[in-house]
Amino acid sequence: MSIEDIFNLAVVVFTVGNLAAMGLELNVPDAIKALRNPRFVTLVIVWSWLVGPALAYLITKILPLSEPYAMGLLLAGPAPCAPFYPLVVRKARGDVAFAAAFLLLTAIGTVLLMPLMVPLMVKGISVSAWAIAKPLITLVLIPLLAGITIRVYKPIAADKLFPLVKRIAGIATLTVLILVLVLYGKGMLNSMGGFAIGAQLLFLGGMTLLSYKFGFGLKQNQRSIMGLGIGTRNIAAVFAVLMAIPNPDPDLVVMVVLVVPLSVMVAFAAAQWFCKQVEVQTTGTDTA
Repeated sequence: MSIEDIFNLAVVVFTVGNLAAMGLELNVPDAIKALRNPRFVTLVIVWSWLVGPALAYLITKILPLSEPYAMGLLLAGPAPCAPFYPLVVRKARGDVAFAAAFLLLTAIGTVLLMPLMVPLMVKGISVSAWAIAKPLITLVLIPLLAGITIRVYKPIAADKLFPLVKRIAGIATLTVLILVLVLYGKGMLNSMGGFAIGAQLLFLGGMTLLSYKFGFGLKQNQRSIMGLGIGTRNIAAVFAVLMAIPNPDPDLVVMVVLVVPLSVMVAFAAAQWFCKQVEVQTTGTDTA
């Protein structure tokens, strides 16, 4: 087995494991309750699949990105919400019920809309919508729904399974990152001079701040979970689509992989700031 084969296997375990863990952790009653808020649902859809892809496209036109880097940014455009989303929501002291709804809505929306949007947005990728949908259904939707099903019907089993699945997903994540450095380390160093990192930070930071600032009536702890979800990318879904592309350009893979560390940096910095806003509000209320 070659190192490339090991990498592909690790990506599959990473994708399935993280989505299954998200399902096992999801609070379905809270999610359903929050999904009854039409303003929240509308904002999630607009930010995730209208503003997000549009901003990614605008950045590719403003910055002189090479074609593979531009393709990578566009590929990540319609895939909101990182696997580590619940962790940063807790750190930001966000609304857990709305976070559960956000996670469920964006996961299903990504599976449904990404196969339709990617062929239209990313020129040069000759992959059909069904070819993109198949790995998303297999590696994203089915593990997520399996985890949710266990959580709903066998909550005790879900509590027992979650640490194991999360541990396996964590090992796979670490393996993917190590193999990425081995396979694409040189390309990642080269990306520092090609506006790739700047484009990613502009996109991730911009989406975080815009979706938080313009909450249109949502509470602070609801706007924070919106910003954290919209400002991170579902790297598992992006990897699933990447695997459907025959012989992807190494720079395209590098651009996709860069989403992982940069999303973590932006999300944890934002979560810390959001948490301070909660403390400021609480102090102000106590003083009053």
